Amino acid sequence: MNGLIGLLLVLHILASIAVIGPAFVVPVIRRSARTAGQLRFAFGITIKLAVFPKIGGAVLVLTGIWLMIITKMGLSQMWLNLSILLSLLMVVTIGGLIEPRMKKVMQIVSESQDQGDEVPAEFSRAMKKIAPLESAAQLLMIAITVLMVVKPF
Repeated sequence: MNGLIGLLLVLHILASIAVIGPAFVVPVIRRSARTAGQLRFAFGITIKLAVFPKIGGAVLVLTGIWLMIITKMGLSQMWLNLSILLSLLMVVTIGGLIEPRMKKVMQIVSESQDQGDEVPAEFSRAMKKIAPLESAAQLLMIAITVLMVVKPF
């Protein structure tokens, strides 16, 4: 049983890295783009990395539930309940608020291909609206990670 718990814990941690890694790196890459070509490259990376959080998220949920069942922890720990709540809030923030806006931004970038290498003004305005949401999602990820590692209550 201890071997299974150890394996599930390793898979759970690797899955969390697959979810958290792109969520932290991709906004930094996008914000560092200074030309339309760099933006198109950044969005190309975004599309390629998008598979990791989806697969990682599924593995994260499955291994988390499995660990809760095996250890008979259930929802008895406040840190775990808060982590689950913050995770749901993060999913809503990313999937419901950030992703739809990013699709519009990607459309702006793709439509500007024939306008040279200047970053469209629309892009900057749209990204200023998205940046606080991405920062909120990143703060949620940090809070969830701290709760999972420290287990304060």
